[in-house]
Amino acid sequence: MNLNSLDLNLLVALDALLLEANVSRAAMRIGLSQPAASHALQRLREVLGDPLLVRVGARMELTPRAQALRGPLAQALDQVRGLFIPDDFNAASSERRFRLMMPDLAVELLVPPLMEKITAQAPNVRLDIVPWRGPAIFTAEFARTIDLVISIGDAFRGFHRQLLYTDRDALAVRRGHPVGAKLGRRDVFLNARHVAVVIRGQNVDLIDEWLRSKGLERRIALVVPGYIEALHIVARTDLVAFVPGRLIAALAKPLSLMAITPPLDPGIDEQFMFYPTRAQFDPGSIWLRNLMLETGRDLDRLRRHTA
Repeated sequence: MNLNSLDLNLLVALDALLLEANVSRAAMRIGLSQPAASHALQRLREVLGDPLLVRVGARMELTPRAQALRGPLAQALDQVRGLFIPDDFNAASSERRFRLMMPDLAVELLVPPLMEKITAQAPNVRLDIVPWRGPAIFTAEFARTIDLVISIGDAFRGFHRQLLYTDRDALAVRRGHPVGAKLGRRDVFLNARHVAVVIRGQNVDLIDEWLRSKGLERRIALVVPGYIEALHIVARTDLVAFVPGRLIAALAKPLSLMAITPPLDPGIDEQFMFYPTRAQFDPGSIWLRNLMLETGRDLDRLRRHTA
């Protein structure tokens, strides 16, 4: 192939076509007319010697060659874009948008103090928070769309990991709960009616997975997809939630909740910050990561101060 005859804009069009598998949507993604996107597809078919998109029934699907190109093309375009990233980041004047994925408890604990820091340093910077979607989403394509991920668990391919803060689980009950004071006993704890939290990407509440490894099982009355929902329900019923202790403390006053030390301790919870490899040396990403790490350290300092 003669690279001198290859228009880099064709690669941008190819990237959009591979992401959308639809000529019209690809055209909208990169600001082309549909005829221009169709022409680009024809040029790409000639250059690559592959149809790339084929009709299957009422829709278009990627060919095996096109599927194989998705990851390498995404990485190549990121490297090209990296050549044009400025060497500095002026927070005070930046209008950059950052996209973060995190579960609800991280939003509750981290975003308010983080936004105070951002407002003071970079009033025109915007954060877009998307909900946690599970480990299956961590692909090369996903890494291109995200700046930070907050999550528990192991490292994800294509992402670096840093410890953000630690926590311990506790039992949340409403003030005045009829057996709240007795939940420190194993039998009362196991027989209480619990709210389980099964977040997207999981099949079971991690607490239940841990309990079953010990040959124990608690009584589940309700399953919800997030910790915030669990605590709001606990605040208005006699149900019990086994959730991160920091979250109970944050919402204890507005929801009139109490935190009770459980009779079984699953140990320390570790919350991590993940960022894509492509952003490792990006000044804007470094700035945001430092603010997030500072926010996590503030949580740990506050816990030691109030312990």
